[in-house]
Amino acid sequence: MKCVKCGDSIEEGEEREFHGQALCEDCYMDALSPPRTCDPWAVHTARSLLKEEGMKPVFTPIQAKILQLLKETGGMETKALSERLQMKPSDLEREIAALRHMEKIRGELREGKKVVCLW
Repeated sequence: MKCVKCGDSIEEGEEREFHGQALCEDCYMDALSPPRTCDPWAVHTARSLLKEEGMKPVFTPIQAKILQLLKETGGMETKALSERLQMKPSDLEREIAALRHMEKIRGELREGKKVVCLW
């Protein structure tokens, strides 16, 4: 059996049903809890934590790589960024959401295309 969203193979009995579709566990979790880049409460929390004396943002290795690529390129579309990092788009969206909450990256339209760039 294959996941209808990502196409990965699913062992018999391991599929999750969501709105009548058979999903793998990762896609099921994404469906239940999609990443939200625009989350005022998450931004407030990140700002509050960074205001604490001596607090500096701590990035995962993949977040650091995203920031470095955006610095080098001046911004990229999410599809190109996903391909460059060899990540599933859903995994990249979660990393982008976390960096957006920390106000390290943002989205903008360039020539009608959505581009992720440094804040």
